[in-house]
This record gives sequence, C-alpha cells and structure tokens, in this order.
Amino acid sequence: MKFNYVEGKKGDKAEKEEKTEKIEKNTKKGAASEKQAKEEKVYIIPLGGMEEVGKNMTAFQYKDEIVIVDAGLTFPEDEHLGIDVIIPDFTYLENNKDKIKSLLLTHGHEDHIGAIPYLFQKLGSTDITIYGGKLTLELAKAKFEKKDAVIPKMKVVKGRTKLKLSKYFSVEFISVTHSIADCYAICIKTPAGIIVHSGDFKVDLTPVDGEGFDFARLAQLGEEGVDLLLSDSTNAAIPGFTPSEKSVGESLREEFGKAKGRIIIAAFASHIHRLQQIVDIAQIYNRKIAIDGRSMVKVFDIASRLGYLKFPKNMIVDLHKSDKLPPEKAIILCTGTQGEPLAALSRIANGTHKYISLREGDTVIISATPIPGNEKAVYKNINHLLKKNANVVFEKVVGIHVSGHGCQEEQKIMLSLVKPKFFMPVHGEYMMLKKHKELAVATGVESDNVILAENGNKIELTKSHCRVAGKVQSGMTLIDGFGIGDVGNIVLKDRQNLADDGIVIITVSQYKNGKFNKQIELVTRGFIYNRESENLILETKELIKLELESIETKEIKEISKVKQLLKSKVGEFLYKKTNREPIILPIIMEV
Repeated sequence: MKFNYVEGKKGDKAEKEEKTEKIEKNTKKGAASEKQAKEEKVYIIPLGGMEEVGKNMTAFQYKDEIVIVDAGLTFPEDEHLGIDVIIPDFTYLENNKDKIKSLLLTHGHEDHIGAIPYLFQKLGSTDITIYGGKLTLELAKAKFEKKDAVIPKMKVVKGRTKLKLSKYFSVEFISVTHSIADCYAICIKTPAGIIVHSGDFKVDLTPVDGEGFDFARLAQLGEEGVDLLLSDSTNAAIPGFTPSEKSVGESLREEFGKAKGRIIIAAFASHIHRLQQIVDIAQIYNRKIAIDGRSMVKVFDIASRLGYLKFPKNMIVDLHKSDKLPPEKAIILCTGTQGEPLAALSRIANGTHKYISLREGDTVIISATPIPGNEKAVYKNINHLLKKNANVVFEKVVGIHVSGHGCQEEQKIMLSLVKPKFFMPVHGEYMMLKKHKELAVATGVESDNVILAENGNKIELTKSHCRVAGKVQSGMTLIDGFGIGDVGNIVLKDRQNLADDGIVIITVSQYKNGKFNKQIELVTRGFIYNRESENLILETKELIKLELESIETKEIKEISKVKQLLKSKVGEFLYKKTNREPIILPIIMEV
C-alpha cells in the first residue's frame, strides 16, 4: 500500500508539472504570435523571373506603398505562334497603381527593361519616376518609340546613390559587374527589414570599364545586417568562376590576327564592353567597321553619344559602301547571335541580305553562346555559313564569349559578403534556384530560411520570419503587333490547329424563306491540295447538302445553330477520312 501511495503522489506531482509546462508553453506561444502579429511586414512579390529565364520583375510592398524593381520581357518559344514578345502579367500592379511610388532598374538588358513601355501603357500614368544608370535610362527611353508616347520622369543614379523614395522606402544603388555598363545591386530599406536585390552580376576583377564590383559597400551592408537577399541564379549549376570580359578581348585579337579577308562578327547589341573591345582591336588592325542590325545601330548611337563607346568618326562606314573596302580592311558588326530569322547574320547565312554576300576567305565570328532553346536556329545558321566556305569561329573553347553571370563561387561570394538572415534565389529555372539554395546553405544560411518562390507568391518578411503568405495574379501576357494580351491560349490553340491541320471554309447562301441554295462553295487552306483530292471535296459537298436538307426539315432558324451543326458533321467526316482536324469555318450568306 505504501508503495502505491508513494507512486500515486509522484503521479500527482508529475501531472501538476505537466499542466504548468503546458500553460507556460501556451503563454510563450501566445506571446510569440502576439509579437509576430505586431511585427512590421514587408511583402516581396515576384511577377517574373522565377522558374524561367527572362521577364524579370519584382514588386516590394509595405502598407500602402509599392516599389518595383525591373520590368523585363522574354522571347517566344516554338509554341507561341506569331507572338513577338512575352511580358509579365501586370494585373496586380494595375489594381494597385495608386500605391506605386517608383520603378528601379538594375541595368539595361531587354529581360530587365523591355516591358517598361507596356507597363506604363497599362498603368496609364507617367507620374511614376524611373531610377537607373545613365545608359540604362537612355536604353529605356528608346523603348518609347511611338511619336505621341509620353516618356515618364527619369532620374540618373550612380554607385552608392542613396534615395528616400517615399514615406517608408529608402534605397541605395551598389555597383556590380555584368556584361553591360551601369549595372547595380539595390539595397531596399523599410521599417520591416532591409533587403538586397543583387540584379544580374558576376565578379569581374578586371572589368573593361565602369565602376567595378563594390565589395566594400556590400560587405558593410552585411555587417550592418541584411534581412533578405534576392540573388541572380542564372549560372548556379556551373562550378567555379566566370572568366573576365577582358579575356574575350585577347581571344578576339588572336582571331582578328588570323583573318586574311573580311571579318563578319555577330554580338549582342547591348554588350557594350564587348563592342568596345571589338572597336579597339579593329583600330589595331586598321580595319573599318560597318554596322548592321536595328538594335546594334541604336546602341552604337546611344552609347557613343553618352561616352560609353569611344571610336574615331572615320572608323564607321555605311553598310552599302563596305563592299568597296579591301577585304583585309573590312569588318561587318551585326546582330543575330541567336539565329533570329530576320537578324543580319541569318540573312547573310541564307543569302538574302541586301548588301552582304559571303565570299570565300570571309571569317565569321559568333561572339555568344546559344541561349537554351535557340540551339537549333544557331546551328542552322552555322551550317549555312560553312556550306559557303566561310571560316566560322563559334566554339566555346576559343574563348570568344564569356557569360555576364557569376558561377557558383561568385554566388557564394555575394552570399558571404551580404550575410543575409533569409535568402531567396531569383532569375532562373527551378533547377538553378534549387542549386542556388544549396550554395546558400553551404555558406551558412539556415535551410529553413531559404525561400524557393514562384511568380505571384506574396512573400511576407518580418524581423523574425520569411514565408509565403499568399498569391497574386501572375503569369505571362503575349504581345502580338500592337496588341497587349489580346492573344490568349484559345487564339494560340487556333493558330496551332491551323499550323497542324489547316482550315476548311464552307460558304452557303440562304434565302429569306429559310431554304438553302445547294450551290456550296468549299475552300481549303493548309489542309489538302484540292486538285489531288477532288473526290474528298465532292463527298464533303454532298454531306453538307444532306445536312442542310435535314436542317430545313427540322426548321432550324438560328444561324449559330446551323453553323454548329455543319462544323460538327463536316469535322467528324473529315477526321474519319484523313485523321486530321482542320478548323471548320461555315459562312451563311443571306440572299
């Protein structure tokens, strides 16, 4: 009995302790949630650039204020038939346009500035100030091509420029190196936390020009304390360091030295450091340069006017006069590194260029690597060029191109300098983002503190946590000609059907009494060749006549119903006969 009594006492005591512990836990939990509820919150909303390469855009929202970083575009893939470019879905920003205080630009590449005119067109306002480097803003200004376009207010910044944008937002631009001048990381300060957005970067210790990589300021910010880092993930799967841009100059000089005839060199128009090196080497070999490609001409004009590209005036010759130069004195500098069908290099390769015809002894240098998805078009051009006996230099090992994005070791340097509490990899496909997370964890960021976000996620940042707290409308808007978003999935599906199976147009006349004229006109495009399929056309017409008789008998008067019945019957019949599904377009004409 005594034993049981003692045990009973112990049980009572343990129960009391357990209850006390539970109360303390709940109190602490309640205090923690109360503390979290009281904490200041800032929201990071990526609208592009997550799980994709291109259309980079991120909104930062604190209370009733929004600041946007970048507004880029991407280019269509094979399934985007007839589409010119793709931009982010601006719906969230349109719905909150009164809260937008400014647009900050990290640099002047298309995937960061290409959607700016569309954004301002959608917002219907020019009161939102754009901040960026001098070159970036000039390139952005050139995007407003319509004569009646009102250009928004623009303010030039430099490295370590600090700005008070609004009641809650302060920012600082920090110089980094990339493949274009005036490239910046941006530090965003809010009452809820300090955020650093790396922009696109590589760590180039011997840059061609510019302000260089500001190690000191990034390290200083890291010491002061950064709550969240958003960092470029493009080369997260590639080990080591990206070579310096200057190494490309050495390789190009070697190739120029070997060339006996004309040099045709394709490069990215926005890669001003590369263009400057080409100009410098051309001077060494006493060659004149003819420029081809709309974007290349535009960049040469803007960059030389601002002093980013320096060359003697007599060095540039008109393209149509370049044919008169001795071959060993001529350089054609053009666009088309990605095999774009209408770009200068593609037209030279397929023999449709107005002024340039390939000659034996020409050296063609493609100073870029194919962007994923463009390989087929690039190698098609290379094959055409080789068939015409040109000496084509394009291999990676030659060193005529280096990336503008940092590889794994440079990404670790950024993480080690900034020392963020929370980390969010951006600008890359999911595989790149995931790999960047691993690099962050290796440098000391806690795994739970890394957010792998999607476009449209509403990321909530406070001093104690960083988490996905919701979702806003996001995705892609397709640009076709002057139309913004008027081409959707249904239109693309129709275009795909037209491409796959063609169209059949049925024209039928209907009298006022509801009877149909039995003279049926049937036209096909992209479906079958009429002369070789006369029997099928005659059978289809007979089927339509029978269906029209049935419609008359049933006294169906609604035109939409008549069209639907014809589409259904003809579609089924043609599929059975040909195993194809053309678009059926009935036209009923009242006579």
